[in-house]
Amino acid sequence: MRVLVVEDDKELQVAVPAALRSANLAVDLAVDLDDADEKLFVNSYDCAVFDRMFEIDGRKVDSLAYVSRRRKEGWTLPVLFLTGRDTLADRVDGFEHGGDDYLIKPFAVEELIVRVLSLVRRGPTIRPPIIRYADVELDTARRTVHRAGVLVTLRGKEFCVLEYLMSRPEQLVTRAELIDHCWDGDGPMSNVVDVTITRLRNRLRGGPDLVEAVRGQGYRLYSPGGAG
Repeated sequence: MRVLVVEDDKELQVAVPAALRSANLAVDLAVDLDDADEKLFVNSYDCAVFDRMFEIDGRKVDSLAYVSRRRKEGWTLPVLFLTGRDTLADRVDGFEHGGDDYLIKPFAVEELIVRVLSLVRRGPTIRPPIIRYADVELDTARRTVHRAGVLVTLRGKEFCVLEYLMSRPEQLVTRAELIDHCWDGDGPMSNVVDVTITRLRNRLRGGPDLVEAVRGQGYRLYSPGGAG
């Protein structure tokens, strides 16, 4: 799951991505609205966190207008506004101009994470809270995985890779797709993906190997018995 953070405050440019990465989210940072435009054109995101006020060429610019314009163009990406503007009128404006959530500075890191995870699960496409394939059950809210009823402990990237594969059962997923959705920025070398897959397979032992390598292309989740 990948999040875009649009923030011009130097401290928050570090703190907000760090907080979200601690929740196993892949995070890209845009330092202004032009940078956000470029990243939104190139990448696919599950949620965006916008600071409301930016200083551009010595003038204050409200990101509310940017989000509102994109909504009128049919943009469905969930948006959380992160701002020091805390009046009731400010919050109403945020929701009326396309925001899905509104968090006042200063904020608790735990609350930011919970709110973003809620929006990520909502996403441009509604995600079920429980994903099942064969004898594997993945709970997107609790961040837990069970195989044949037994709890499987996964690291952050292993969970992210499994969730992505389970959301596309029996479909080929390339290494580039996994890098794009589970790692930040330009991502790692493809061999890091292969190492993560190997660890994931080891942790899912207790039944047939469900993660099938497609030579020279990527991976897919596959069981002879299918989703049942």
